[in-house]
Amino acid sequence: MSPPSGDVSHTPEPKSSGGFASVFKSLTGGGRSSRGLNAQAAAPPAQRLDGVSSIQSPLYGGPPDYEQLHELLKIGNPLPERIAAAGSICHAVRDYPLSGVTTIFREAKDLIEPTKPIESRVAGFQLLTACVQYASSTDPERLAYYNVLTSSNVNPEDFNMQLVALVELAKHGKELSGFHYALIPLLTSWLQWCFKTTAAARKKAGHAGKSKGKIQIPEEHDLSLLFAFIADVIKFSCYVITEQATGELIDVVLGICLQTPLSGDIRACISIIDAIITFGEVPSGKLMDCIKVISSIHCLVEDAAPAAWNTIKNFSTSHNGQTVVQILLDILRNPIIDGDTGKQKVREVRGAISVLQNLFAENGEDRFPLVPFTQLVQALDTVTTVEHSKLDLDLLKLVLSLFGDENRQVGQNVMEEDWSALFDVVVRCSQRALETPDGRQLFHRSRFAHHLSSEDPPEHGTTGIAQTLYRLVIRIENLFVTHADEDFIQQEDCVRFFARVHAHLPESCARLVIDHFIEYRYCYPSNIRWKGNVKTILDAFFSDREQPTNIRLHALRAVTDVFQVVEMMQDESTSNDHDEPDIVRMFVTAILDDVGDEKDIEILQETIAFAVSVAENADHDLFDYVIRTIRGSILTDRLQSPMGSPGLSRQNILGSPHPSTGPTAVVQTPSNVVTRGLILIWMRTMDKSTYKSVRTFEEILKIASSVSCETDARISAMKMLFRLRADWANRIHMVLSTDSDGLAASLYRTPASFARKQAMDEASQQQRASRAEDSSSPRTSRSVSFGQSQPSSRQSHRTASGLARTVQRTHQTWMCPDPDALPEAITGKASSLLISVFESRNKTHDAASPLPKDDATEDDDSADEVDNDVDDDNEAIKSEPLPTRKQQATLNIETYLDTITNLLRNGCDWEVYSFILVHLPSQLTNQALFKKAITQIRSLREVVCELIKNNSFLDPPISSGLRKADVAICLFQILTMVTGYHQHFMRLEQDDIVKTFLQGIGSTERTAKSCIHALSICSHEMPASIAKLMVTILQKMSMIITQSHVAVHILEFLACLARMPGLYVHFSYDEYKTIFTICFRYLQYVRDQPVKENKDTTARSSYPHARNSLAATDHSQAESNFQPNTSDELPQYVYALAYHVVIFWFLSLKLSERAGHVSWIAKYLVSVDANGKEKIDEQAQVTLDFMQRSAYADVDESAADPTFTKERFGDILKRRWIVGHSIVTIEQATRGGWAQITKRQPSGTSCYIIREKFNRPPAHQEQVPHDHSRESRPADANVVLPSHLLLQLSASVPQSGVMGRPIALPSEPAVDRAIAGFDRNFTVDGHKVGVIYIGENQTNEVEILSNIMGSSDYTNFLSGLGTLTKLQGANFNTQGLDRTSNIDGEYAFCWRDRVTEIVFHVTTQMPTDLERDPQCIGKKRHIGNDFVNIIFNNSGLPFRFDTFPSEFNYVNIVITPESRASFVATRTRSEESIKNAFYKVQVMSKPGFPEISPAAETKIMSLAALPGFIRLLALNASVFSLVWANKQGGEHVSSWRNRLRDINRLRERYKPKPSSASTPTSPPGTSNGSLHEARNVRDSISSIRRSSVANFITNNNVGSEPSSQRSSVLSTAETEVGPGGTESMVETLDFSAWA
Repeated sequence: MSPPSGDVSHTPEPKSSGGFASVFKSLTGGGRSSRGLNAQAAAPPAQRLDGVSSIQSPLYGGPPDYEQLHELLKIGNPLPERIAAAGSICHAVRDYPLSGVTTIFREAKDLIEPTKPIESRVAGFQLLTACVQYASSTDPERLAYYNVLTSSNVNPEDFNMQLVALVELAKHGKELSGFHYALIPLLTSWLQWCFKTTAAARKKAGHAGKSKGKIQIPEEHDLSLLFAFIADVIKFSCYVITEQATGELIDVVLGICLQTPLSGDIRACISIIDAIITFGEVPSGKLMDCIKVISSIHCLVEDAAPAAWNTIKNFSTSHNGQTVVQILLDILRNPIIDGDTGKQKVREVRGAISVLQNLFAENGEDRFPLVPFTQLVQALDTVTTVEHSKLDLDLLKLVLSLFGDENRQVGQNVMEEDWSALFDVVVRCSQRALETPDGRQLFHRSRFAHHLSSEDPPEHGTTGIAQTLYRLVIRIENLFVTHADEDFIQQEDCVRFFARVHAHLPESCARLVIDHFIEYRYCYPSNIRWKGNVKTILDAFFSDREQPTNIRLHALRAVTDVFQVVEMMQDESTSNDHDEPDIVRMFVTAILDDVGDEKDIEILQETIAFAVSVAENADHDLFDYVIRTIRGSILTDRLQSPMGSPGLSRQNILGSPHPSTGPTAVVQTPSNVVTRGLILIWMRTMDKSTYKSVRTFEEILKIASSVSCETDARISAMKMLFRLRADWANRIHMVLSTDSDGLAASLYRTPASFARKQAMDEASQQQRASRAEDSSSPRTSRSVSFGQSQPSSRQSHRTASGLARTVQRTHQTWMCPDPDALPEAITGKASSLLISVFESRNKTHDAASPLPKDDATEDDDSADEVDNDVDDDNEAIKSEPLPTRKQQATLNIETYLDTITNLLRNGCDWEVYSFILVHLPSQLTNQALFKKAITQIRSLREVVCELIKNNSFLDPPISSGLRKADVAICLFQILTMVTGYHQHFMRLEQDDIVKTFLQGIGSTERTAKSCIHALSICSHEMPASIAKLMVTILQKMSMIITQSHVAVHILEFLACLARMPGLYVHFSYDEYKTIFTICFRYLQYVRDQPVKENKDTTARSSYPHARNSLAATDHSQAESNFQPNTSDELPQYVYALAYHVVIFWFLSLKLSERAGHVSWIAKYLVSVDANGKEKIDEQAQVTLDFMQRSAYADVDESAADPTFTKERFGDILKRRWIVGHSIVTIEQATRGGWAQITKRQPSGTSCYIIREKFNRPPAHQEQVPHDHSRESRPADANVVLPSHLLLQLSASVPQSGVMGRPIALPSEPAVDRAIAGFDRNFTVDGHKVGVIYIGENQTNEVEILSNIMGSSDYTNFLSGLGTLTKLQGANFNTQGLDRTSNIDGEYAFCWRDRVTEIVFHVTTQMPTDLERDPQCIGKKRHIGNDFVNIIFNNSGLPFRFDTFPSEFNYVNIVITPESRASFVATRTRSEESIKNAFYKVQVMSKPGFPEISPAAETKIMSLAALPGFIRLLALNASVFSLVWANKQGGEHVSSWRNRLRDINRLRERYKPKPSSASTPTSPPGTSNGSLHEARNVRDSISSIRRSSVANFITNNNVGSEPSSQRSSVLSTAETEVGPGGTESMVETLDFSAWA
């Protein structure tokens, strides 16, 4: 059987019938074209046909016509008859035992001559083949047959039939008798000729369009048959083959192997060589040739590789095994490749490598020869001199095989050898294929790691090399890990190898190498090669930016951990050997040289951290190198970013390793990393080296001011700069919190405000969508087309996406608070080297400080010498020594402030601009920091004022949702802080500040509040400028009284102003009237609340988005920091505050002018409801009551004369009446005319001693007998009862008004108790305010409350806050302080004016006994129940609102020195420094508490003005807190109103009962007086002015225009008067008209 198309397999022994059938089929099928032998082809050897014996043999056997057929076969007969006879005889020869076969062969041999037709040649070969198959042939006959069949006189087209006949003659190689030694040479020549013929036929078939390998051509069949026949001959008859014949055959076979393109031919050739090896002997001279060719086939021909390996296996397991190994090694040892043989040489070398790989894997087992490891490695090393990528790949594969695989362990012969030379081979191969000449990697691990799932790497290019190398690395890594606990002698070789191929290591392996270096301390100077090891780690794993980030970090840390040891070595080498190179400099340079190009943020962070540690202790030269190097990263970063774009708009270069979280998740730029590193250097050197800290400060300042730096870097620089502060000794320190959250909220820079802004944006979007739907509803009602619903849905989608885009556009780079603003925690310690100004005892040295050079004993040593920290507890009573000027340096605060001023003037990136706006005010409160920058402060003032007046400041981005007024608020806050430097300003500059604030009041509604607050500060600090512009201020305020959200702030300002008479000394009638008008407008606002609320409710029902008409028109007019609008939140406070201002400004009037204001004040105290009824509320009544008491006298209350007794005046009769809104008590001496009148009014009590001087009766006057008879008294005596005096002081009868008619009170215990209770109601509003001193570094509640003394500033402050008053026996309301046993201390600070009293619960005045009261409960019971506490914070730390947990502490007024000072410092300050001391004031409120104070944002105040300002803040806060505490369960009732209610209760109880008929009015003093029900109530009101002098009622007043009912939230009694009378209520209340 012929082999499959295109593939030749080992041919089995063919049967004769099969061979013939195949040949005949091919001849008769017409598919074989005529072809001739190539002229150059060797013909079969010539043999003569007459070589057979001519002796005739008798014929017998066969068919009956056998003899006749024989005759017809003979020559001479017609050819057709002979052909027919040949066919018949052929069957007879096969089927019968014939005689004369030799004769038949002789007669038929001419039929195969080439001149005969094809039919003749076919019939002839068939007959001859049948004859040679005859079994009884002798050797001579077989030789004759051989000669005929191998004759050259045969048509080449008949080669197939010729070959088949020869195969049958030789019995498939089993029977060669007669021609033993001639066959192999014949077959060798035939093989050579047949291959050439086949090659030509293949080429022709290819040109003819036939597809080679698909359809087998006849020549290929012949070649296959020949290969099989030769193999059979060798197999069965190798003993007759000579060495020469074998050698010639091998040459031909190897030649075919090198020339054939088909693997089938190669396998056939290999089968012949394998047969020679197996059954014969390969000549020694041909052994190398065989090895070269077969090993090449094994490597290069995949289909033939198994057959080739089988042949090599036979070679190797034979006696030539070691020879084979040496031949293979020799091939590798002589890899000279040049000229035309280059390709062949490469094939031979690759083949040798391939075979050696397999042989080494056999490890000498199963009779395989052992491949010496050392010789193999040496041979491989020689091969690496040849630059060929395929050779490199094969070498790597061989090395890979040496280390086993998943199914095979590494052989012991490998484990015991030195691997260094082997790794050299691998490195050379990999570097040559995977790197450029300059060392740049062409192929990285990331490109082939994902291909590792395949069994074998690719066979081509760098991909295969890279993957093979990767597999090798992994395999060695596994060995390294597996044998880590054993005596692994190749450990060092492996580590060095890994380092050399670092670019191709997996992460685990790279980490393994670094860990090995760390574990064995390779990089430490104790290792003799430590410098090279450091370089190895840096070059292999750090400098290679293709390495994963975590590996680079690990490598960097492995090296930087050694730095401290290197520094110690440097110190020793410097002291011992001055010629030793600067190893520290070399070390640092190796790490930092390329830092400017580093864009991996994590790597840069770690590198900068190392740079910080170096800079901290470096000398000046190395320090300068570090600063220059890392500073270069900022320039590189900006050059690689889009010009003009914020740094944070770019995506992270290497991708963020962590997912973004939160609305402000940010990827920082390299510039920011460097900036934070510089900040860290500054923080660590500020107390060690003046040179380093000042130099670093200048670098940071350059970053902040440079428009070419990334935005986030500038922000980071400013985070550090704005946290700079100076203490009392001008020493620089830093603070963690900038106390800027309030302003930050106004710009949506706090989490809460940002969330509210987003909620408002969303609500606004929904509102617009709702309006769009409403506007489209009419069209929708007219048409129900489904198409019209489409735009609506699309609009909703656009709305939602638009909101998302809005949020995205408002991406912010900084927020408050920012706990991570600085790279490390702040210690709070002041620098002993850096100061803000050189200051002597008497003057300040303002010269700019040059960049200092440290002393010889610089850094740590010098710092230790000058570090006399004020926090040392052992120096509790000594003043502190300061570092000398020689050791100190000043920071360039002037340039810093100039930079900030220029940024404000010229504008900059919004993120930077907004950061300055928010954080500058807080820093300006620290005046010690800017002592040397007064010129710059004045420039800043000028710039801010110009920006505001010209409206030329920066507009916020539209996407921020802010308005220009929000920016103005921040600028006004800056200007407010600048006001604290007023002592350095000229008068015109102070006036300019006040004018700027005035402009803010009238420019926008949102800035009015801030400006009013600022004017409150100016009133205390710059009174001359305020007084100069006071009229304008009042006019501005009167113009904005319609803005409800500023009501409280205007009223608080007016309350403050009333207590500063120097500011209004030149006021005229109109100015006073303006103030009262403002108050009455706000009273009207409160009264109108219910009506407007009802209107708003109606409006909201028709349109849900309607807002209060008096409130702000939109959310932009709400409080800038999202605090509730106090006016709308709690109108009761506006109500109380307005009356408070009216009372105080009435008292501010000159005594002679007060009565002139009564008439129109009374008019505005009366309201008229919708029905025309006049009403007056309780507060108006008591206000008028006080005005009556103070309109004509500046006197306080009067008390009863204790000497008015029976012993002195005789019998005394006492009687009481209710007269109007007063209780009148008359104590009448029955003799002598003396009487004591006590008038108890809501606003106070007055006592009078009067005497009616009676004339003696004339002598002629007749005495009344019955009087004289009833009472035993002298005839000339005048007897007087108490009612007599009342009637004489009252109007004459008839008295028609109920209110004007006195109501007599019976003399009974109930009345006595009522009067006693009335007297216990104090005539002033009492307030209690806690005062707490916090000492240095105190944060704990008990620790703070344990203080028994404070600083000298604190003591001065208390002295100005109130009057030191003895508590024991006090007759005023001590607000819970003990008045009998001094339990709460012997003294308390108190303050009082005509209407208000404040008792201060000062904790340092209260007894402290920690043994009996360790938790200070005695103090806490007062402080914890005070609504308002004043915190004098000398701790140097920010105050936390929750320091004193309490449900009742609503407000803490925190006072903090502008410059931090220790307790010792405050006790030893000079009078001059105390006089110039300034303090920060901030009112901190409980969450949810409205903003009520001008110090809601931090303000700066001098110590001289501080007590009055704080007292006013505390008073207003206390009033508000009282109102706030009762907002849910009722209202706060003042003491005056309580007294008024007591009077009214007595009136209701004892008033006369009305009768059914009209009766004459009872005389005064009787209890049965009544009023006819039909009588108009107005009559009673009109009689008030005709009542007794004791009846100074202060009830109602009526406005000129109708006004609505007073607010229902004011639950007060009212007096109503109906229309129809001739006299209005206002006229009856105007006591000035008849007084």
